[in-house]
Amino acid sequence: MADDDDEAESSPRGALIALVVVAVLVAGGLFLVHVLGEAGRIQDCVAAGRSNCAPIAGGGGR
Repeated sequence: MADDDDEAESSPRGALIALVVVAVLVAGGLFLVHVLGEAGRIQDCVAAGRSNCAPIAGGGGR
């Protein structure tokens, strides 16, 4: 019966770890969707024959 007590005490910790792992996987998936979507847009632009497809980095707002 002591095993049941150990399982009950560690259950919230295991659930919290699982929740953190799922949150990290979701965040990583959203990041990949964003990066791959941007790459797809650039490829579509190049396939259309345009020459100014890459986004301009930098700025400053002047």
